[in-house]
Amino acid sequence: MYESWREDPNSVHKSWQTFFSNLEKDIVPGQAYTRPPETKSMYPVTEKIEGAVTKQIPLDRMVIEDHLAVQTIIRAYQCRGHEVASTDPLGIIQSDHAMPEEMTIEKYTSLDEKDMERTFTLPRTTCIGGDVDALPLKDIVKRLEEVYCNTMGIEYMHIVDRKQCDWIREKFEIPWPADQKYGFTRMDKRLILERLLRSHKFEEFLARKYPAEKRFGLEGCEVLIPALKYIIDVCSSLGVKDFNMGMPHRGRLNVLANVARKELHEIFAQFDSSVKPDDDGSCDVKYHLGASITRENKVNKKMVHLTICANPSHLEAVDPIVQGKTRAEQFYLGDPSGRQVMSILMHGDAAFSGQGVVYETFHLSDLPDYTTHGTIHIVVNNQIGFTTDPRHSRSSMYCTDVARVVNAPIFHVNADDPEAVMYVCKVASEWRCKFHKDVVIDLVCYRRNGHNEMDMPMFTQPLMYQKIGKHKALLDIYAEEKINEGVLDVSDFQEEQTSYHNILEDAYAKAKTVTSFKSSDWLDSPWPDFFEGVKPVQMTYPSTGVEETTLKLIGEKFSTPPEDYKIHGGLVRILRGRMDMVNKREADWALGEAFAFGSLLKEGIHVRLSGQDVERGTFSHRHHVLHDQKTDKKTFRPLNNIFGAQATYTVTNSSLSEYAVLGFELGFSQQSPFALCLWEAQFGDFANTAQCIIDNFMSAGETKWHRQTGVVVLLPHGYEGMGPEHSSARPERFLQMCNDDPDALPDIDAQTFVIDQLEACNWQIVNCSTPANFFHVLRRQIKLPFRKPLIIFTPKSLLRLPEAKSSFDEFTEGTFFHRMYHETKGSPAHNNAENVKKLIFCTGKVYYELLKERNERDLDDQIAIARIEQMFPFPYDLVITEAKRYPNAKIVYAQEEHKNQGGYAFMQTRMQTATGKPCGYAGRQVSASTATGNKSKHNKEFRALMDQAMAL
Repeated sequence: MYESWREDPNSVHKSWQTFFSNLEKDIVPGQAYTRPPETKSMYPVTEKIEGAVTKQIPLDRMVIEDHLAVQTIIRAYQCRGHEVASTDPLGIIQSDHAMPEEMTIEKYTSLDEKDMERTFTLPRTTCIGGDVDALPLKDIVKRLEEVYCNTMGIEYMHIVDRKQCDWIREKFEIPWPADQKYGFTRMDKRLILERLLRSHKFEEFLARKYPAEKRFGLEGCEVLIPALKYIIDVCSSLGVKDFNMGMPHRGRLNVLANVARKELHEIFAQFDSSVKPDDDGSCDVKYHLGASITRENKVNKKMVHLTICANPSHLEAVDPIVQGKTRAEQFYLGDPSGRQVMSILMHGDAAFSGQGVVYETFHLSDLPDYTTHGTIHIVVNNQIGFTTDPRHSRSSMYCTDVARVVNAPIFHVNADDPEAVMYVCKVASEWRCKFHKDVVIDLVCYRRNGHNEMDMPMFTQPLMYQKIGKHKALLDIYAEEKINEGVLDVSDFQEEQTSYHNILEDAYAKAKTVTSFKSSDWLDSPWPDFFEGVKPVQMTYPSTGVEETTLKLIGEKFSTPPEDYKIHGGLVRILRGRMDMVNKREADWALGEAFAFGSLLKEGIHVRLSGQDVERGTFSHRHHVLHDQKTDKKTFRPLNNIFGAQATYTVTNSSLSEYAVLGFELGFSQQSPFALCLWEAQFGDFANTAQCIIDNFMSAGETKWHRQTGVVVLLPHGYEGMGPEHSSARPERFLQMCNDDPDALPDIDAQTFVIDQLEACNWQIVNCSTPANFFHVLRRQIKLPFRKPLIIFTPKSLLRLPEAKSSFDEFTEGTFFHRMYHETKGSPAHNNAENVKKLIFCTGKVYYELLKERNERDLDDQIAIARIEQMFPFPYDLVITEAKRYPNAKIVYAQEEHKNQGGYAFMQTRMQTATGKPCGYAGRQVSASTATGNKSKHNKEFRALMDQAMAL
């Protein structure tokens, strides 16, 4: 109304003209209001004759308060109608919610029951009148109840964009013809019933054939299958070709069978314990497996690709994986607005509100380098989390309230009303394809069985399960309704049931003939172009050096800001220092990293680096994005401007999240093997909050799901007196999850030993001590004929340590990654090998400290130091050679971490296996904390470490 007054003061009542005029004069609202005289109203009132709007008449008694009251009622329904909507098939939710007071006429003193017959002009903020601009109050209320308090609860008034709100209103408020609710035809309804039948009968068949097996069935929410298929129908008709889906275990087998159309006999074979995989890997339970399938959409005859991502029982962990995979697919297909590729995420109600990764993932949804341009979220809301009811599992009204933080519309819908569900799916699909924003469908249903089929839910929810026990199955409800409606007859329905039953029985019989299966058949991210043509016997250890001219060009471009940029004075000095290093043919850590990235970009390899503050670098060493000091948002990325035809370098600061962002990058890495994807923790211990991704998708992902990833994790690590939080990246945790046998010595004489180790390992763990070795391990990640996760403990003090710089000679052609550095030829220890008394193995920056200490104590010819760069796979061959070189030396592993932490426990057993000698220890004593926060105690511990290491 205020906007109308601003455009034309005469468009509102005189009292409002006075009110707004006074406001403009800064008169407080309480004094600005002037009660209007009870004379003729400015609002036209219509008189109905035989249901038609015919003429406008003035009404002497009507005043502006009446119209405002009606507008408030309309808005109240729009804002809060969902609270009393009949969305719960069991009627539990409705019993907890009272009618909001502002939705009743009793709230408004100017209105009473007699006013229900009065006609009011409808405001522009509603579409309930359709083509009519005025209605009696009773019809207004009736239509509002039909829209907002039926089996759909529409939650959208929190959205700040008026156009988006209006779009949603038009979709729900415009009245449907009496004979065609939601616009569904007879054939549409038959299709819904057919899909519902398959969903129901699939679960029924499994329950009958495998009664003692866990399957986490969909009973109580069988409508999920037709809902998913309808979303695919609508979105594919709007141009989407690829759908990436993530979901929990409940209903997964049904989705694989009836949405992805995985071969039924392959699914049934997973229930047979005698059927084994014919390739490596431990495999996973059937309701965690994934799939990647291209099929025809039978509704619109378009080809669609469906991916269901494998994931563990850690609920919602798959969310960022799917988003990263979707973003990568959009990137590689050149689909910058997500018109061809989209994600669908399914959730449980308790997990959606309880798992923090949901919130983290939502907050990636609109970030420039993370957005997937809209995700459709479907919450299978069975109103219970294992044994916990909603009153004890969340503090908010709805499990979906987390979605409000990104202004996503939320459609609550009764899962026992399939047509309402399908209409909500249609609107959600159109919303995503039009606005490219997230949208949530809250599918309110129930869980007919316990948490799994072996569970007894009556122990904890007796009243709920008494209701469920009496509740008719949705297939029976909908089939009876459609038969009565004349959509089909009983014989047609029986024929459909018989037909699908025969399909299931045939598949069951075929499953009996299956004796083995390939884990790769359940792969959600196949890389056919990568693995085809590569035979294990042909694999060789790759050379990773590059031409010096390439290094110089990268160094020059990386060190030279654009002429039209005003760069910070401190950064000018840093760039000048880089250029000096290039001229001297040497590189520090930042330059070595730039050499790796730039050379890969030249070879057409996309490089993506993300994490908190990675653009500058936590320790102000990287500076991959240069900021103009005079112009906001004017930035320059040197590594994207090196070669004329190069791949894209994506470097982006992430949200302050570890769990979701690492998951996102891992998902991104799974889409294509021809990319280097890196996530850097601000400090190494930040990986703690991403442990679920590390444990399930990185260390064990290939073993469980045959799914490879080359994702790189950079974890700054080093004890420098900075306290317990940012000293240790917890190497012991990563080493503990390595998959070799510490008591078994591998065949080190095999010609292909090094690459065989890499192929067999579940991941690689390195702690580089030179920029050149860091350069090589990053390039090796792409040059290997397979992909393994790479964990790198990166330095802090070594970033600028002069002794840690590398010569160009260590980067050029013919050079490669060193798994271990030993004493150089000509060194005192090397020349005096027979008389060396102690051989110290170490890793990381402690090498430089040991080296300095040895020199200061004049022990260079009595102590040899070897630094292990590749902690896993363990370099047995190099350790054995080094131990033989010093036959009279005792072996010690030195570390800066505490004895119960770091690499000691891992290294000790493997060194003893390799050398046959006991392995001593030099380092800090055991501690519950990773480091002290007291500087003097830190220094005392350091001196004790040096004394212990240098003792002969």
